[in-house]
Amino acid sequence: MIIVDTSVWIDFFHGKNSPEVHTLERILVEGKDVCICGVILAEVLQGIREDGDYRATLSRFESFLFLPMNQHTFVKAAELYRILRHKGITIRNTVDCMIAAVAIEHDIPLLHKDRDFNPIAEYCGLKTPEKPTKASRILPPRHGKS
Repeated sequence: MIIVDTSVWIDFFHGKNSPEVHTLERILVEGKDVCICGVILAEVLQGIREDGDYRATLSRFESFLFLPMNQHTFVKAAELYRILRHKGITIRNTVDCMIAAVAIEHDIPLLHKDRDFNPIAEYCGLKTPEKPTKASRILPPRHGKS
């Protein structure tokens, strides 16, 4: 089971060949559980320009496990931000703290391609999968530019 950040989904849909996309493709091909949360769903969908791509992506995401976000999640996100701020580290996007909080609450690793998650993993207990290796794409891109 893994939660996949928006940064990886964007590269996946744009057909980019990155270690994170390769890991996501492997997870999808192997049929492992993929998780999302409301913030990731909103971020991915808001960037899709074509209606057909939007509907196809929404349909695909309905098959993933949806992790709820409640008051505790948002308090945890604020705590993550504050812990790192006290260490002199500023997370650029509060949404990243929300996504990390969901992953930490459910004890699920987060596959990402966003440097803001690195200090959260280092200092706050966010789990991430082993560093992926460079490889060619397994699956073709799902749709055009988002």
